Amino acid sequence: MKKYIAVLLALVMVLGLAACGGSKPAEETKPAETKPAEAAAPAAQTETAQTAQTETPAEPAALTADDIDDNMTSADGTYVIAFVTDVGQLKDKSFNQGTWEGVKLYAYENGLSYKYYQPANGDQATDDDRYDAMKAAAEGGAQVIVCAGFMQGTALAKAAAEFTDVKFVFIDGWSLGMDNVVGIDFQEEQCGYLAGYAAVMEGYTELGFCGGGGGTNAAVNRYGYGYVQGAEAAAAEKGVDVHMNYTFLYGASFQASPELQTLTNGWYETGTEVIFSCGGSIFDSITAAASANDAAVIGVDVDQSFSSDTVITSALKGIGEAAYQALTAAFDGSWETFANGGHVTLGAKQGAVGLPTATWSLENWSVEEYEAMFAKIVSGEITIDNDPANLASTAHVTLNVVE
Repeated sequence: MKKYIAVLLALVMVLGLAACGGSKPAEETKPAETKPAEAAAPAAQTETAQTAQTETPAEPAALTADDIDDNMTSADGTYVIAFVTDVGQLKDKSFNQGTWEGVKLYAYENGLSYKYYQPANGDQATDDDRYDAMKAAAEGGAQVIVCAGFMQGTALAKAAAEFTDVKFVFIDGWSLGMDNVVGIDFQEEQCGYLAGYAAVMEGYTELGFCGGGGGTNAAVNRYGYGYVQGAEAAAAEKGVDVHMNYTFLYGASFQASPELQTLTNGWYETGTEVIFSCGGSIFDSITAAASANDAAVIGVDVDQSFSSDTVITSALKGIGEAAYQALTAAFDGSWETFANGGHVTLGAKQGAVGLPTATWSLENWSVEEYEAMFAKIVSGEITIDNDPANLASTAHVTLNVVE
């Protein structure tokens, strides 16, 4: 088993997987494990054990994505594995970065050349810009192209039809009805639910949610709706009332902005205690506001506690591992089995979502209680609605939707 899979404590997927995209999830297949997703922490410094008579050498630190250069130079000028980014920065501490880490690790461990491509025009990129990035990757020798984000759909369909010998991995995507494309999506409502439940169990009753994509990103919408449902469940259990500011304002481009920082600073100043930051680099604006107000943040996609001490936990999904497993299937001959007809949905049953218990700073909700709730989600005893069209105030959660 590759080193990357060894350091991920909870996300194990099989090649018969059942896949933030816009289509109805396909039927799940062959869940292998049911432990919640955990992000791999940076390798710890290991002290050398000493005794009066002998010295034991320290174990070498496990390889992490940070150890691998983002930019490699291929001897023949071609790159076998390509990554086409979503909007936002490559190192966005979230969706792009998490996916890229899985891509880099697979390529490095298997001695394959790799390169990332960012569509032109940044957060104003068009379908033509995305297609051009994919075309450049294919013409640059890519045998597999990993594309991040639901906005890639139109361009990806065009590129996949043109470059039929290239395999495409559509993260946060859906089936395009092509043998050379697999769309992978996630049950974000499940980890959003866990985050909302954890916040209220921790004692917070003034919550916030800031989403990216301007309300059009299906995955972000599921995160937010799950967050409300989890907060409601915990509030009902504790017999408390929760107020939640909820917005996609200033987050459409997934970029940090002075406007978003001003908005969230105002929320914190008027009583909001914790905000779920759900949209790439908007995290930087929200953590800046949290730091100024000694307040808290919930991260998204990857464990963001390493990026800011304001983060109390993060809603995780296994984007890097999904990319890694898709690449494995592309190169070991099991693509057809993995692709499952073109669409794979991952959730609690596959251990693909969860909270990072090893790094969270929660004090009033135990790991044991979390694991018991996670098991109930896996078994179906707890069901979570995944249709954000049903978003509304509940018996214990009053929403203030800011538009």
